[in-house]
Amino acid sequence: MPEKKLSPRLPAIPPEKLAPAQQALIDSIRSGPRGEATQIRGPFAVFLHAPDYGQRAQELGGYCRLKTQVPPRLSEFAILLTAKLWRSQYEWFAHVPHAERAGVKKETIAALRAGRAPKSAPNDERAVYDFIKELYRSKRVGDRTYARLLALLGDAGMVEFVGILGYYVLIAMSLNVFRMGPPEGEPLPFRES
Repeated sequence: MPEKKLSPRLPAIPPEKLAPAQQALIDSIRSGPRGEATQIRGPFAVFLHAPDYGQRAQELGGYCRLKTQVPPRLSEFAILLTAKLWRSQYEWFAHVPHAERAGVKKETIAALRAGRAPKSAPNDERAVYDFIKELYRSKRVGDRTYARLLALLGDAGMVEFVGILGYYVLIAMSLNVFRMGPPEGEPLPFRES
């Protein structure tokens, strides 16, 4: 039996009720790197309730997701692991297709969702996995773990990678606090607690 979704804590804002700052935020989201077909749901629906904040957050998000030198496959892998660690329903729902298109294998995605180490993942994904798990466990990373990922990303890439992690934790927290789940009819990836 499918699990019941929790109701969002923020009301949807009908198009005819949008304030100018909210419409400007929508226009900015759709004119940026994500494209004009971007749906205003999930974190963007949250941002509409604080459009000045939302503008800054979505600009950072557009950069983190689409403009860093971190390879998209590794970035999307990291986003999925962040979504799993936070049990962020919408974040997982939204990023599985991106991860698949970027080249993350279905069996790797299934392992992450189940909370297992992705043993068949390539070495670079395993370096990302180990880095994120160690960071969450100890709130730091040791020299060996750091050096493994540094060898793949370089100094600038490491800074951007940590930024990607931080941004998607911000998104996961926002989605979880405001109960923004997948669209109606979509299953929940994780059990609610």
